[in-house]
Amino acid sequence: MNNFQETANALQTRYQALLATEPKLRARERAARLDVSEAQLVAADCGVASVQLDGRTQAIFSRLGTLGHVMALSRNDWCVHERKGTYEDIQAEGMVGLVLGKDIDLRMFFFAWAHCYAVTEGERRSLQFFDAEGIALHKVYMLEESDSAAYDALVAEFAAAEKTWPEAKPYAPDTTPDVPEDAAALRDTWLGLQDTHAFFPMLKKHKVSRLGALRSVGNDLAQQIDNDAVETMLQRAAETDLGIMCFVGNRGMVQIHSGPVKKLVRTGPWYNILDPLFNLHLNTEAVSSTWVVNKPTSDGWVTSLELYNEGGELIVQFFGVRKPGVPELAAWRELLIGLCAEPLAA
Repeated sequence: MNNFQETANALQTRYQALLATEPKLRARERAARLDVSEAQLVAADCGVASVQLDGRTQAIFSRLGTLGHVMALSRNDWCVHERKGTYEDIQAEGMVGLVLGKDIDLRMFFFAWAHCYAVTEGERRSLQFFDAEGIALHKVYMLEESDSAAYDALVAEFAAAEKTWPEAKPYAPDTTPDVPEDAAALRDTWLGLQDTHAFFPMLKKHKVSRLGALRSVGNDLAQQIDNDAVETMLQRAAETDLGIMCFVGNRGMVQIHSGPVKKLVRTGPWYNILDPLFNLHLNTEAVSSTWVVNKPTSDGWVTSLELYNEGGELIVQFFGVRKPGVPELAAWRELLIGLCAEPLAA
């Protein structure tokens, strides 16, 4: 018996013992309980059957459009984003990629992608991508109407000759300061923004964390509001058929929904959107602070609602539906201004 199989067998034994006592845990929770990565659970066939896929990640990803109508899932520890549709206009040649379909809208950062598996769990089949720590970055679930033959062909083309153990390689902690060296200079740069995509380079230039920047620039540009504001916003958007954009990201992916939302359901700590093509599951107990963020652009002011956890990590971000070159929806801005105690710059 090779080392891979010995390691996998030992993990399967521990997994079965956990399953007997806590059968309702999600995969990410099971991995945490067993002090292993989710990629290691998949590789060891714990609760699933998996095929390791080898080859350049971008080459595998570029073939996702052949699968037809599927469900794309991206998440972090506090928020899950699920969107049904087809992978269209896939741009995956470099280390930063895009999917710009009318339903599935993604931003990929391939430098973080390390492992890929084809996974069968009961009747469900999926492709699952993980980072070097073994944390799931993105999953593609086959649906009844998906192209099963294309899935089989993709798996056959990229299947590894034999499995290798996905060693978890921890990332260095983020040491970006939470206080800018010069808050006035940061504010000046912020007021000079012409595009929302210039926001991250601004943070790099001023060597400050995202949340640190929000705390430093003044309430007219970034204003902390009550944590229940996200529910108020979603309820009003649903009542008025207001189109929103919802961004959920992790180290290697940002997944975006654009459009109205309708069915809102609370389940314990989770606040959910349960629409036919779009589902969101937000753990509101993880929200430590909520901000209305106000940025100038060449198209006018653009306003977002942003939720952060206790460690200052971005959980989820909402905008009004818009395209470059088009001003922000007036109804969206009015909704967010109504959540603020103080005026925003305009």
